[in-house]
Amino acid sequence: MNSAPLYAEMAECPDGGVAHFVSAADGTKVRFAIWAGGARGMVMLLPGRTEYIEKYGRMIGDLTKRGFSVVVIDWRGQGLSDHIDGRTDLGDVVDFADYQQDMAAVLNHPTVTALSGPRLLFSHSMGGCIALRHLMDTHDFKAAVFSAPMWNVIMPKGTRTLVAGLSKIARAIGRGKARVPKSNGDFYVLKAKFADNDLTTDQNFWDYMVDHIRAKPALGLGGASMRWFRSALDEFASFKTSKLPDLPMLVMLGTDERIVLPEAIHHLVPRIPNAQLKIFDNARHEIWMESPEIRKKAWAATDKFLDAIV
Repeated sequence: MNSAPLYAEMAECPDGGVAHFVSAADGTKVRFAIWAGGARGMVMLLPGRTEYIEKYGRMIGDLTKRGFSVVVIDWRGQGLSDHIDGRTDLGDVVDFADYQQDMAAVLNHPTVTALSGPRLLFSHSMGGCIALRHLMDTHDFKAAVFSAPMWNVIMPKGTRTLVAGLSKIARAIGRGKARVPKSNGDFYVLKAKFADNDLTTDQNFWDYMVDHIRAKPALGLGGASMRWFRSALDEFASFKTSKLPDLPMLVMLGTDERIVLPEAIHHLVPRIPNAQLKIFDNARHEIWMESPEIRKKAWAATDKFLDAIV
């Protein structure tokens, strides 16, 4: 349980944040950060693929202003948590079940167990896949908020069929660390141009992301491995047939979503007993990092949802 660096000023994080390293059950070192003292309860925030704690600095401020303690995690293989082979050019995990070890290690850390009040689970993209799996087992969360949850991914049909088959073979023959075809080791925000990016229509937030990776390249992450993709597909398939959790959920999705598959979200939400879906016109993938107009609407929906819970 060692202290860990937190680039709070760079990310415009609120005062009072403290970062730690904690070991998961398999020994993987995981970084998380905590902002304690919220009177309304605790929000655990689960980032998406390639993301890191500091990317959520502004959102953490929005949550602490609303009276919540906040806990944010760097998934294994991301941010400053342990990476397989120390690589930042490859987003790799042996199995998605390993992410549940990361959650357990953080939730059982003394600084987190000491937080008072109801527990709420916020998640974005890949974090939404991990969150849904976590909520399908025994948990202590009272409600959940999902931003563009990764319950499947957008991919041309022919490419999906090809990569699905190749990833299964690659994992079976011990080549799971190979890259997904057409992916590379580049950091997306340093390669893409704002004008046609898949994440946000907001120039300010785009620059915020770019500045982070330029300042701290260790926070960046390249394309996904075959076994990451194969394990993700297995999770998506499982969600289609599993009994889904019965707790209040708010699911948010933009009409200009370009990364996760909207059809999967529209399919799953009606099967969740106490879920509601909010659609935001012109929003891309990063709803919490969109234009001021979109964020205002997203927070209005979130506040209304939370006010009925805590």
